[in-house]
Amino acid sequence: MTDKYIEIDEQNWKRAEHCRIFRNSLEPCYCVTLELDITRFLHKVKEKKLSFTLSMIFAVTKCANRIEEFRYRFINGKIVLYHKINTTFTYLNPETELFKVVPAEMTDSMDEYVRRAGEAAENQTEYFTGPLDNGIFLFSPLPWVSYTHISHTVSGKKDNAIPLFDWGKYFAREGKILLPFSVQVHHSFVDGIHVGKLVNGLQEYLNSSNL
Repeated sequence: MTDKYIEIDEQNWKRAEHCRIFRNSLEPCYCVTLELDITRFLHKVKEKKLSFTLSMIFAVTKCANRIEEFRYRFINGKIVLYHKINTTFTYLNPETELFKVVPAEMTDSMDEYVRRAGEAAENQTEYFTGPLDNGIFLFSPLPWVSYTHISHTVSGKKDNAIPLFDWGKYFAREGKILLPFSVQVHHSFVDGIHVGKLVNGLQEYLNSSNL
């Protein structure tokens, strides 16, 4: 046990059999793509003059942290459960059109997170700062296109259980602003019901006026 996570006793863990089956799959991760209604959220973010991308990263992280299954990871072959997950996101250099991968600690306040994450992105000079920490959610938005499906590069590391979140270019339809949104997860830990919990919780948060 550390201050970041607890180690799971696999002999007495309700998900042990499911985890074992999916962990040995050729490709243990799967991706779900859907649409989110961001009408109210986008209005509030613009009203507060915050970065939409960083605000969305905060919203997803806040909601995903509430679901235990999104906080499981493999470390040195062992299964662990993190107490809190932080963020890492891609950030484009408009001059070079190359992105850097920026880590940023999650906070309790969206305003504070957007400020700190923005400063981290601006101040980081390296494109890559080293191997990704396990205790993160990874974000790689694609705001130039409104997609209906997305796929990702595969590292071949079956124990890489870091969830990956993407979204595309938002658009208007029938009086609403909709956002293509994707989540990739490791099936050893996250089933469809848990993706559903995330999507429902996230949509409720995006609809809320308390941001």
